[in-house]
Amino acid sequence: MAIKRRSKVSAEFSMSSMTDIVFLLLIFFMVTSTLIAPNALKLLLPQSNNQTQANKPITTVSITADLTYAVETQIVPFEQLESYIQLKVGPAASYTEPPTISLHADKSVAIEHVVKVMNIAKRNRYKLILATAPEN
Repeated sequence: MAIKRRSKVSAEFSMSSMTDIVFLLLIFFMVTSTLIAPNALKLLLPQSNNQTQANKPITTVSITADLTYAVETQIVPFEQLESYIQLKVGPAASYTEPPTISLHADKSVAIEHVVKVMNIAKRNRYKLILATAPEN
């Protein structure tokens, strides 16, 4: 009488749990990648081949083609722009070096509107840099 083993080790491997984990990771990365948007306003920046790196700007001011002003992603009327920037950045005297504001202006915006924001920065002793896109 031959003795037979009842429990044989199966060489099969189920991939269903692995595919579940892969799909969960895929969904996670898709959701988190859409949350990262440094500047949510769509602007066509003027092009320049001279790119200067500045200290990390404290805040960003944007001017769209239809002359809408925004600080970061918050739309602000021009009349309240200076006070809103002062609230967001604070007084320049509280910093060891002047705080930097990055100005993102659409390339179709007239220069007078850019100069208005530059004057606000000068009055408050902020350093202002104009954002440009690299030339192709």
